[in-house]
Amino acid sequence: MSLFSTLGTGVSGLKASELAMSTTGHNIANADNAYYTRQRVVTQASEPLHTDPGDIGTGVSVTTIVRIHDEFVYTRLRESSGDLSYDSYNKKTLEEVSKYFPDLNDSGVGVDIQNYFASWNDLASNPDDAAQKIALVQNSETLASNLQNSRNNIRKLQDSVNEELITNVNELNRIGEQIVELNKAISSVEVIEPNRANDLRDQRDQLELTLSKLVDISVFKGNVESDNVIDPNLTDQGRDYNLNISGHSFVDGMTFHPIEINNEKNGSSYYSIYSKSQDGSTVEITNKLAGGKIGAMLDLRGRSIVPGSNNGYPEDGTLQGYIDNLDSFAKTLIEETNNVYAQSAQEDMVSLSNSGLEENISLESYNKSIKDGTFDVIVYDKQGNEVARKAVNINTLTTMDDGTANSIVGQFNTSTDDNGDNNALNDVDDYFTAYYMYDDDTNKGKLSFSSKDSLSGYTIAVDDHGTNFAGAIGLSSFFKGESAADISVTTEYVKDPTKMNAYGAPVDGNNDVANNMIQIQYEKLEFSMGNNSNISETIEGFYRYVTTEIATDGQTAGRLYETSSALFNTVNAEFQSISGVNVDEELSALIKFQASYGANAKVITTVDQMLDTLLGLKQ
Repeated sequence: MSLFSTLGTGVSGLKASELAMSTTGHNIANADNAYYTRQRVVTQASEPLHTDPGDIGTGVSVTTIVRIHDEFVYTRLRESSGDLSYDSYNKKTLEEVSKYFPDLNDSGVGVDIQNYFASWNDLASNPDDAAQKIALVQNSETLASNLQNSRNNIRKLQDSVNEELITNVNELNRIGEQIVELNKAISSVEVIEPNRANDLRDQRDQLELTLSKLVDISVFKGNVESDNVIDPNLTDQGRDYNLNISGHSFVDGMTFHPIEINNEKNGSSYYSIYSKSQDGSTVEITNKLAGGKIGAMLDLRGRSIVPGSNNGYPEDGTLQGYIDNLDSFAKTLIEETNNVYAQSAQEDMVSLSNSGLEENISLESYNKSIKDGTFDVIVYDKQGNEVARKAVNINTLTTMDDGTANSIVGQFNTSTDDNGDNNALNDVDDYFTAYYMYDDDTNKGKLSFSSKDSLSGYTIAVDDHGTNFAGAIGLSSFFKGESAADISVTTEYVKDPTKMNAYGAPVDGNNDVANNMIQIQYEKLEFSMGNNSNISETIEGFYRYVTTEIATDGQTAGRLYETSSALFNTVNAEFQSISGVNVDEELSALIKFQASYGANAKVITTVDQMLDTLLGLKQ
């Protein structure tokens, strides 16, 4: 053992203190970096000199620089971060939806429904009053317009969510590529033991947290390693790396498998999402993606898109469900109103254009609103007297006009003794003829009951007995349209409201149709809920069901957000307590390392003085 060895011992302590102070300074500089993990210099006694009477120390050596990271806490942080992102986006979107339904503030569709039936009630009191007819048509138009606006607002929001998808999937891929580049950099640093790419691992963890905010991910980084000698919270993973999304490899070490998004197969231009394999093949994962912002988007927008079905829009999804409910509401309102209004005698009756209703298609398979049963066709003379009545039957085989006696046209035009008076010249088919015209170019068909003598003054009406036929095809309609997207008052009545009628039989003062229309609001009707299920409710009751569901979903989303936010804050506080930088602690450590540096410098100074003394003896 020599003075030079002691000098080396002091130098080793000096260098260790320098490195410790540099690392502490690095910690302090990143104190405000939420994604930074504090680092610590790990030292141990250098290999001693083995002599008699015992080992002589040779100073200190730095073994590595570690980050104080707990992989288990970090994993919980990543998962809670994804849950918070999901609930946050869900809450924000559903709160926006609720603003489209201001029914608690004496406005909105709920009030329009009340005004609509109140107008029919006013017309029933004064069935020939032009002012009452004008007010009814105006209130009906307001109801239809507000229904359209509510639906359109939700559809625009749904479209916006769909467009956001492509931005977020692109971000997903960008992050995946960055992780691959970081994996390459980490591998080049850590190829030599015991080097640790601490800052690069922090950057990768930050990208993983960002990914988890977009979608649920699973990550495997090799076996978890713990070192309680350094720190009881130190559990970090190895050098392997595989990141999966929905069970499909996204990043495999230094290989990247992108997520693809396109809308080529979907008529609505709504996007579907695919995982791309190494060989270039793709697998659709739209229904598998969960969690994070993208998971919330898909749950809101809808995931299942069937080509050729529902106009290319999703079969599921919260927003799509609201749209479907509004469509169901509007469809039932249209059909029930038109079914009653068909009781009002007209010179001719013509249906709305029915898309895809070919002559030989079963009516019940075409429109589930049409049921087994009968409806009566009634003919009135100029004085409003009933002169003929014919029952038309509908069953599962009934079509518009397939050339058989079972079709609507066939039953109507068949010469029968409707009055039972053995007179073949005073029955329904003697006054009116049924036609069904289907246009192959537009794929639309219209049914008409036309007078054989326009100067005769005879009128025709339809009294339904459970088939809902007149309402379903819009025979002599008050409302036109098929859903909340296109509901409106028939153009003829918008142009001239006085042309609409409150009567059944064409007699002044008759208010049968207006009275029957009022009764609709009290009847429980069938509303389609999708998946072949129906709900029986009144018109106002079903609308309250729709708005209550929207309000409940919004409140539930708010509570879930509060819960996930509290959980995230708890986990984040635990993570920061382990990996975050405490400036006070670092400053204390800095003072300790400064003192150590000074002490080691003193060793070197002392050895230098001893050497001077030794050299002085030689002189």
